[in-house]
Amino acid sequence: MEKGKIQVTVEDIFPVIKKFLYSDNEIFIRELVSNATDAILKLKTLINLGKINKKIDDLIIEIVIDKENKILKIIDNGIGMTKKEVKKYINQIAFSGAEEFLRKYKDKNNEYIIGNFGLGFYSSFMVSDKVEIISKSYKDSEDAIHWICDGTTNFSIKNIAITGSGTEIILHINDSSKEFLEEKKIKELLIKYCKFMPIPIKLGEREVNNPYPIWKKNPINVKDEEYLNFYKELYPLQIADPLFWIHLNIDHPFNLTGVLFFPKIKNQIEIQRDKIQLYKNQVYVTDNLEGIVPDFLNLLKGVIDSPDIPLNVSRSYLQSESSVKKISGYITRKVAEKLENMCKNNREDFEKNWEDIKIIIEYGMISDSNFYSKAKKFALYPDINNQYFLLEEYIKKANKLKNNKIIGFYTSNIENQNSYIETIKNKGYIILLLDSPIVGHLLQKIEMDYKNINFFRVDSDQIDKILKNENQKNQKNLDSKEKTKILENLLKQNIDNNKFLIKIEDLSDFSLPFIITVPEFIRRMKEISMTGNNMFNSNSKYNLIVNKNHKLIKKIINEKDLKTKKNLIKNSLHLIMLSQNLLTGKELTDFIYNSFEMLSK
Repeated sequence: MEKGKIQVTVEDIFPVIKKFLYSDNEIFIRELVSNATDAILKLKTLINLGKINKKIDDLIIEIVIDKENKILKIIDNGIGMTKKEVKKYINQIAFSGAEEFLRKYKDKNNEYIIGNFGLGFYSSFMVSDKVEIISKSYKDSEDAIHWICDGTTNFSIKNIAITGSGTEIILHINDSSKEFLEEKKIKELLIKYCKFMPIPIKLGEREVNNPYPIWKKNPINVKDEEYLNFYKELYPLQIADPLFWIHLNIDHPFNLTGVLFFPKIKNQIEIQRDKIQLYKNQVYVTDNLEGIVPDFLNLLKGVIDSPDIPLNVSRSYLQSESSVKKISGYITRKVAEKLENMCKNNREDFEKNWEDIKIIIEYGMISDSNFYSKAKKFALYPDINNQYFLLEEYIKKANKLKNNKIIGFYTSNIENQNSYIETIKNKGYIILLLDSPIVGHLLQKIEMDYKNINFFRVDSDQIDKILKNENQKNQKNLDSKEKTKILENLLKQNIDNNKFLIKIEDLSDFSLPFIITVPEFIRRMKEISMTGNNMFNSNSKYNLIVNKNHKLIKKIINEKDLKTKKNLIKNSLHLIMLSQNLLTGKELTDFIYNSFEMLSK
């Protein structure tokens, strides 16, 4: 028996590798099964090249649990290792056997080789007191070897006699990792990390993985039913089917396959729970894609698989890879192309799906300038009558002012803003229904892009300009300047000037007596800051527009009794505040009591 010390390039690195190589100790199962997969794929390459005479169908990975003896085994019948190779790839940490193999056998069948056996193997010491390797090379002339390490830099290695090539990793599970001796736990980890590895994996009597996922197939040959079944396989807790999907398949300038599903987004919990899964050659890497793909794509579900993505769980490392940035841009472009084609070729169905996908598209438009420039061709803007417009279609139909400027009105809530809607609708304006929580961000983006258009919510301060501008020319001033001055003084004495900026206007007699509006810029900034968890501080007041041509205002002016005047102003103001959800606390209580008292008379 030969004994020695494992060679490491930095002093005392072994304890660090054991404890901190990965953030989760459960990752060892992925690394060891990946290595087993790697060994079998190497053997398949040699078989395909005619260098070995063996049946490919017999190649398999087995997971064996011996709970009584606290042993977990990962067994493969792959290429195996000689004593020389064990010394080179195991005793010299992080020496990549796969890279050397690829250089020697450059062939298209090598696309699945995973790499970095040495470093990944040492993740086994995160859960083990002792690790053994029994391995026999495919080269018949070589003896099998038995390597043992007790978790220090000391190891032993000896020749033994076994038949058939392959490798058996024997983990002596430590006391703090006994959960990995439970079949249920191992199955859970195999499904999480190894579900789509390209070699059959057997636990007990059953295979637990799908070696031929649909994203590796030609999309021409995949039926809709297969996509739906795959979606359920990925997310078994999802009840609703996806709306549609995008099959990614590219081999230049990098390799990438995958399927992205557009789900029906019902709540934030679903977004957090079921994420896009990132794979490298069918080996699970992560589902934390923050910063790896555009943020708005995190609202989608599905799989992205690329051999150009390093098999490394460090997100910061992935973010620094130039290939990842290229992949991100490609996916953005493919998503945009798919949506544009859907809008162009099947507008009716696209409109039906709009409510379910708009948050994804709008989020993409405000967060990714490249996506925004493409999305202008398919982003929809519905009006209150359920008619959908592309932005260019809306601009052509919108009312234009003399200077060719466009004022675009929208509502975020048809029910709550009904009175404003009716006023503006009677003037012939198209009113859009834009009710997503990020619409303020989107409108800012559009207004910066289209200098001739400004959007205002129907309850903004723009409404009084429209009413005044169109009515002032022909409206007779029915009240004297003296009475108007009296009204102004009355309002200032009986209305909180810290909350409202009072404007007495000549409006049509069918307009409301009081109209509360908010400056569009201030309101939009508040909404934008709320979605960003950063409250916008502003002491701006509400605009209180008083229509002096309304019969109620005339009654207030002509009323002789001062107390009655005050009550009319107070109750009218409370009524309009109530309609805008601005009446709270004691003011709301007083209004209710006063209303019942009036009804009792």
